[in-house]
Amino acid sequence: MMMNKELSIYIHIPFCERKCIYCAFVSFCADKNSQDKYVDFLVKEIKSFKTNSRVKTIYIGGGTPSVLSEENLIKIFEALSSSFNINSNAEITIEANPNSLSENKLVLYKKLGINRLSIGIQSLNDDTLKKIGRHHSREDGINSIKLANSYFDNISIDLILGLEGEKNIYKYAETLIDLGVKHISAYMLEVHENTPLNNQVESHKFIPLNEDEVTSEYEKLVKFLDKKGFNQYEISNFALKGYESKHNINYWTFDDYVGFGISAHSFLNGIRIANASTLEDYYNGVKLKDENTDKTEIEERLFLGLRCFSGVDLKILQALGFDLRENDYYKKFLHDGILKEKEGKVYFNKNYYLVSDYIISHLLPD
Repeated sequence: MMMNKELSIYIHIPFCERKCIYCAFVSFCADKNSQDKYVDFLVKEIKSFKTNSRVKTIYIGGGTPSVLSEENLIKIFEALSSSFNINSNAEITIEANPNSLSENKLVLYKKLGINRLSIGIQSLNDDTLKKIGRHHSREDGINSIKLANSYFDNISIDLILGLEGEKNIYKYAETLIDLGVKHISAYMLEVHENTPLNNQVESHKFIPLNEDEVTSEYEKLVKFLDKKGFNQYEISNFALKGYESKHNINYWTFDDYVGFGISAHSFLNGIRIANASTLEDYYNGVKLKDENTDKTEIEERLFLGLRCFSGVDLKILQALGFDLRENDYYKKFLHDGILKEKEGKVYFNKNYYLVSDYIISHLLPD
């Protein structure tokens, strides 16, 4: 496949030491032989991709990529270097869990050109961490950040809002910022079907915060992070200036990206393709092509654009056959200050982020 634009790369590493009770991602435990087999196939997939495009971001996610052996991670980066023209200033991120980070791995990450770490902290409460199946403690989380700070300036942390009994999450953020964290992703707890968490919620063994409590926690966190100079550049993402995730912004602004690995998605020249979500089908080269329609793209642009700082370009919607200015709800939301329009783009008033799905649902084409 030949292109001339810049693009981003996502690599999915599905392996975990233990699967968290809330996780609905394609991830699982695997022995070393299974990991070696997967990486060898992944390397072949990477080398088979042909492009003239330069790479501006690389994101290695999962799963828990930090469980990979040094040998396997080196194989992946050798394949990337031999197959792609990677910009010298490319943002290169790897996800990690506190318990699987070590000084040796951090030294290797730095040597391979990785310049951004995303550490899955989720909570700084030991009881909560045990409940949700995390494999680390509060102390492990804090120590991992201290260790990572010796090698990396750009560290992002994940937190979950809405976990049972978790109040005043902003205090976790305060601790993390004092440790030198520059980016915080604070996601609302989602209870997915076919997960242990769903079973526990239905049997009342796990009681998430209710909607009002989650709203209160979110608002307190947003207010606190704003005071600390963290820009809310997407509904769940906050960063000091210059530390926003360039890779995620690439998704939200509909730039090209290619995904490698089981269940990985690609968006190239307006076409979406996904790898199969089972190992057997992935190894057999099964790919799923989305039915791309103008209506689908309109909906995606509204949902993605309005949830982040970039907004939605009204001219792009018009080119797709949809004039948002003719929507009566749009006129009302503008009048009420829920939405704002500036220089041909429409943006959310951040005070209404938590009801964004409801608002957007009224803007969608019939």
